Amino acid sequence: MNNEDSSWLGKRIPGTGFKRRDFLRISSLALLAACDATPGDKTSPILEKSQRFNDWVQGGVFSNSILAEEFSDKDLTPEAGFRVNGKDEGPPKIDLANWKLEIAGLVQHPGVYTLDDLKKFPKKVMNTKHICVEGWSMNPKWGGAQLALVLAAAGAAKDAKYLYVECWDDYYVPYDMPSARHPQTLLCYEAYEKPLNADHGAPLRIVMPTKLGYKSAKWLKRLTVTNKKPGGYWEDQGYDWFGGL
Repeated sequence: MNNEDSSWLGKRIPGTGFKRRDFLRISSLALLAACDATPGDKTSPILEKSQRFNDWVQGGVFSNSILAEEFSDKDLTPEAGFRVNGKDEGPPKIDLANWKLEIAGLVQHPGVYTLDDLKKFPKKVMNTKHICVEGWSMNPKWGGAQLALVLAAAGAAKDAKYLYVECWDDYYVPYDMPSARHPQTLLCYEAYEKPLNADHGAPLRIVMPTKLGYKSAKWLKRLTVTNKKPGGYWEDQGYDWFGGL
């Protein structure tokens, strides 16, 4: 088996003769065709339909059992090259001593979690690729609690469809629940075995290596489990809702 076929994109979709790569190419072409039909800076009905099709395709090929590639320490991006990407005004002002993460919505145990509460969950450390929609990528070392375990502890409804995340800088991001429960999706409080700094999302951010970088929300404030499909800061401006790789 060659390296291409052993990758996530090279694996075949059960019950079909297609690889995941084939479906993503189809959805990308459909989206590009719709962009040509978009008048001015408005999202056209054609583009909206294409985005829904793209989401359907990406959701259909996604699997919790398929992991993003993890790298050895020798393949890490040096800590000095740990790139910051965000709004021009910089990180929001957060009272770190009194910070809490609220979990609400379709959960049996709504409430708040301190950073110490989250550190009681088993810590997962992983070296995964962060890919920005702007065209650059890096391989940082992350550390944090698996979001799936935190959602389970909160009693998140097993049949819930979506997770809506709000941040202290007024950023907001939607996720499909299978992606939120993926074993590599982290509530991340460390990078390079050190606490996150403000620019990188302290005290807590989401790391989701199965998706593009705009899905890695920083400065987390509230998680809401819901069955109503939420919008997102960039998704409302035409970016893919699913945002998968």
